[in-house]
Amino acid sequence: MSEATAGWHFLTNHAHVLLCISEDPDMTVRDLAAHVGITERAVMRIIGDLDEGGMIERTREGRRNHYEIHRDQPLRHPVEAHCTVGDLIEMFRAALQNAR
Repeated sequence: MSEATAGWHFLTNHAHVLLCISEDPDMTVRDLAAHVGITERAVMRIIGDLDEGGMIERTREGRRNHYEIHRDQPLRHPVEAHCTVGDLIEMFRAALQNAR
């Protein structure tokens, strides 16, 4: 990545965490942080935001969390509010399968 493009991305860390959870709903905060490249504290804050916003639901299973994604929830920004969380996940899942 060049210096000119290293400072910004098209998706937010919220989207990155959500996409990682969609691949593995039992992923730990530590693993999420490593995959996204942010701190565990930032992941915990994002999970709280996603939970509070109705995008995911956390269930405690022993010492770990399991996450359920509410795919029917609309995306939050007015530009993409016509799309759902499920639409976002499916778009990236389809692109990943096409790349393989």
